[in-house]
Amino acid sequence: MTLRLSPLCPVISLFLAEKQRMLLVGTLFAGVTVLSGVGLLGLSGWFITATAMAGLVPGAALMFDVFAPSAAIRFLAMARTGARYGERLTTHDATFAVLSALREKLFRGWAEPGAAQALLRHPAKLLFRLTSDIDALDSLYLRVLVPGGVAILAALCAGIALGVIQPLLGFSVFLFLVVGGLGIPTLAAMAAQAPGRRRAHALEAMRARSVDLVAGQTELLMAGRLIAQVNAVVDADSRMAEADDALNRVETGVSVAFGTATAVLLAAVLLSVTLLAERDIISAPVAALGLLIAFAAMEPFAALRRGAMELGRMSLAARRIAPLLSAGNVIVKRGAPQSGLALRIDHVSIYHQGSPVSAITDVSITVARGERVALIGPSGAGKSTLLNLISGEMEPVLGSIENLETSLLTQRTELFQDSLRDNLRLADPQANDIRLMAALAAAGLTDHTASLPQRLDTRLGEGGSGLSGGQSRRLTLARFLLRDQSLWLLDEPTEGLDGDTARDVLCRIVARAGKRTIIIATHIRREAMLADRLIVLKGGVISADLKRGEIGFETALLRLRPD
Repeated sequence: MTLRLSPLCPVISLFLAEKQRMLLVGTLFAGVTVLSGVGLLGLSGWFITATAMAGLVPGAALMFDVFAPSAAIRFLAMARTGARYGERLTTHDATFAVLSALREKLFRGWAEPGAAQALLRHPAKLLFRLTSDIDALDSLYLRVLVPGGVAILAALCAGIALGVIQPLLGFSVFLFLVVGGLGIPTLAAMAAQAPGRRRAHALEAMRARSVDLVAGQTELLMAGRLIAQVNAVVDADSRMAEADDALNRVETGVSVAFGTATAVLLAAVLLSVTLLAERDIISAPVAALGLLIAFAAMEPFAALRRGAMELGRMSLAARRIAPLLSAGNVIVKRGAPQSGLALRIDHVSIYHQGSPVSAITDVSITVARGERVALIGPSGAGKSTLLNLISGEMEPVLGSIENLETSLLTQRTELFQDSLRDNLRLADPQANDIRLMAALAAAGLTDHTASLPQRLDTRLGEGGSGLSGGQSRRLTLARFLLRDQSLWLLDEPTEGLDGDTARDVLCRIVARAGKRTIIIATHIRREAMLADRLIVLKGGVISADLKRGEIGFETALLRLRPD
């Protein structure tokens, strides 16, 4: 089994690009902390041993300088404490800043064409990217990069210190620390890679299935699938438990390996300094110093154990979010059509992801500014796909498209558990209350808003609960009206509304449209009657293009679903 670290490279680059100075300062503090600890332990051992030996010789105790070593020990203790505080402060602050930048890049990646459709298909998985996968990467700096660099620094300093005592001893200890201290975490990371990934997949599945069980229990019960869904949650939990058992076995093995390596190192150093002391090459206090330095130098490598156990999860998380990190830097900007036109589509073909059959085939459309066009046809004809193309949610595989900037009113009523004001400001974050109330008035919600005790500060429930279906649709319309674009795209704007409410919504759209261009995808007659031109789609191709007054226009209207 090989350890794949290449997916982590983009994340490491982002770490360095976002907070390079603070990350280096945090690493410096961590190095001072570890070296102060090594020096403190070694010097304390030397001091205790030297003091004991001075007491055995008459007169030596009076001449022994206790003040300089005591001061050095106090200095090292305070330096270790201060450096530890500085390390925690800087490393965690830098990590949180980088994770915040990662989340921003993910959001920008989700603003790319096609991202909204992916969010609708796999909301749980993409939420997992934003939460658990990002959280997994906080260990990359705190538990892998910093401890790894500090451990190598500690090994180098220990090797130099012991090399002053005896060069071969210093080199041997350094080599053992680097090979053994890094080898054990590396082997652990390789062993934990597969179960770590299995655990991440099982956790994701368990969360998604649990949410589906809670949110859809009524539908599952009606379909007779409630027990099957419960079993699916239990199965995911069992797989996660199996992965946890495998990880625990690896972690136990790592603990045993580090314990054994530490014992071997101490035995070897103890034997070496004992032989050197017997030959009067070094004194007993120096021997104690060397032994404790070697012991303390092994501790930073043991700190890599936790990072090694999570390295597989980090690699999986980095690989899953890497495409979005790069996608967020790509901005596709379309050209504007020639004067007098709002839209020009030239021989465009579109394929949905994973489908070999085109959703739209060789479509060409020209729409003049101020024109009102209805896209009609049976379900699956390509009406919504064409709107997604015009709005920029999809890009053509073949052909070209030019259009004015658009506003899209979709079939779905997307409201959030937030205030009325903040739901509206999704369309225009700078809109003041006057503009918000004007948009609500245009959508027919003035009286309802005035009846609320907190007016614009009234909070909605999840998905806009607390509003009726008609009120929710009107609030969505008010938000749509806040975007002052020249080309309006409407995807079945009154679907699911009663006749009176639907006609009122359509009248308000017409009243606010003015000279704007409107393109509406519909199979309902009342919506298509707004248009002066009907484009009939069938199987992803245009079968007819009719203007009001032409033969076939009224016949096409009559074929649509009545109120």
